[in-house]
Amino acid sequence: MAQLPNLPREFRSTQVLVRFCLRIIILLIFAVFGSIGFGRSLAALLGMSAVLSAVIGANDDRLGVRFPDMTAAYDHRFREMAVGEGNRMGIGMYEGVYAALPGPSYETPAEIRYLRTIGADLVGMSTVPEVIAARHSGIRVLGISCVTNAAAGILDQPLDHKEVLETAERVKGQFIGLLKALIPRIAEAIQ
Repeated sequence: MAQLPNLPREFRSTQVLVRFCLRIIILLIFAVFGSIGFGRSLAALLGMSAVLSAVIGANDDRLGVRFPDMTAAYDHRFREMAVGEGNRMGIGMYEGVYAALPGPSYETPAEIRYLRTIGADLVGMSTVPEVIAARHSGIRVLGISCVTNAAAGILDQPLDHKEVLETAERVKGQFIGLLKALIPRIAEAIQ
């Protein structure tokens, strides 16, 4: 399939809907996030178990109901496969709750305290519109994240985008290995 263009943030959910029209039945989301929880090691791969966000924008009733049920935003069976496969490979994966903020700036320490209070483990600026659009359209979703940095205020140092990029680069090989092991299992499960 041809690569879709990298669209601006406000069009990403549209990009997911285009994929839906092309009969995509699973959306695999991978992104880098900051850790809110203490004790999370950098460069850890983590399966997303829930999302903290809101549905926004106009609805197209041809694609799904106005308020899709997000109880299982990330497919439980795919999550089990990902964590199991990661642990089998010695990656030491676990699951966490992801909270999205709109960006394009890093979060503030006050936002992190709030997000920790309401149960978030990770914070970032992406993937939620895509996940909501996919679930709205009946697409099953698996989300895997890479913990690239401690969120604002967790450590006594400023956030550094260079650190985020370097950490993501370090985990690239593990992530590719996980995908090579996981995709055939998912393909078998959806047959």
